[in-house]
Amino acid sequence: MVDPQKILDGLGGDANIVDLEPCITRLRVEVEDPAQVNESMLKAAGAIAVMKSGSVVQVIVGMQADTIAADIEDLR
Repeated sequence: MVDPQKILDGLGGDANIVDLEPCITRLRVEVEDPAQVNESMLKAAGAIAVMKSGSVVQVIVGMQADTIAADIEDLR
């Protein structure tokens, strides 16, 4: 089970998130500072994989991406 609070923490917290959108099996996140993204924390929170490209991070979480994104927005 994916923990939305730990995903948020692994992305560097609310202040580090510029934009977050679900896309089928992943969360597409634009971050302020990519250095604050903790891949091991994201995987420990339930992410299947993490892909980074500049300030964009894709957190692969499976088919529950929409629900997780909504839960993270509720935490913000």
